[in-house]
Amino acid sequence: MSNQLPLPPSPQSQAQPPETPPWNTPSSKWFTPINTPWRTTPRSTQSSPAPTTPVPLTEVIVSKSPLSQKSPATPKLNGMESQPLNDTMILLQLRTTRTNPWIWCGAALCFIFSILLIIFGIATLILFFAVRPRTPVFDISNAKLSTIYFESPVYFNGDMLLLVNFTNPNKKLDVRFDEVSIELWFSNQKIATQHVLPFSQRNRKTRLEPIRLISNLVFLPVNHIVEMRRQVMTNQIYYEIRSVFRVKAVFGIIHYSYWLHGSCQLQLNSPPTGGLVSRNCTTKRW
Repeated sequence: MSNQLPLPPSPQSQAQPPETPPWNTPSSKWFTPINTPWRTTPRSTQSSPAPTTPVPLTEVIVSKSPLSQKSPATPKLNGMESQPLNDTMILLQLRTTRTNPWIWCGAALCFIFSILLIIFGIATLILFFAVRPRTPVFDISNAKLSTIYFESPVYFNGDMLLLVNFTNPNKKLDVRFDEVSIELWFSNQKIATQHVLPFSQRNRKTRLEPIRLISNLVFLPVNHIVEMRRQVMTNQIYYEIRSVFRVKAVFGIIHYSYWLHGSCQLQLNSPPTGGLVSRNCTTKRW
């Protein structure tokens, strides 16, 4: 048995490099012919253009007859043959379109409408600053409660006379009061209603209109009857007057109308004197 160590393997026994070099070699990268069988798409010799807005195009294809013309010679680039030119030529032609006349008509109408709207707005501002319209005033000049009579535990009769004041504070506007309605309320319960005929009023003028409100067998809940009895005994009766009317302002040929709501809180003495003690009136525009 030998004491010698095993010899290392000889260099010839190691793995040999492949006889054929790898496919991706510098020669294959730089010197591969253009017209290779595995290349399916031709190389582009021009840079791709920047994206632009699409334009409607029409394609006209013109084919050259192989009999009438010969195919042009294949150009050479750096000593190598490039792809042969195709016999089919594609011509691009811009498509010219005309704007629909209805579109022009619509644009003209929109322009005219915008001009009229601007003129109307300027005229409205000038008229507003020149006239400075103010809201008419609804007020109670005087009131007298002549009768309160309890017919039964839930019905009562009443009679009140009001002197209503309609004031037109405008300097250049005449107004007309239409559909005037005056209501008498007690503890959010309506107990009488009276309508006033339409009338006109000049600027800076005041009109006093007598209104009589009669409550005839008006039903009220028991708690409201008890409260009214208590107020009659204490000589302090609280009523509310609500009025709704439409005002039409007139300035030359210009007319416009709006609604007003008047409200007055009244404190009166008990009948038969029933004089007005205090009032608080407000007029709001709807």
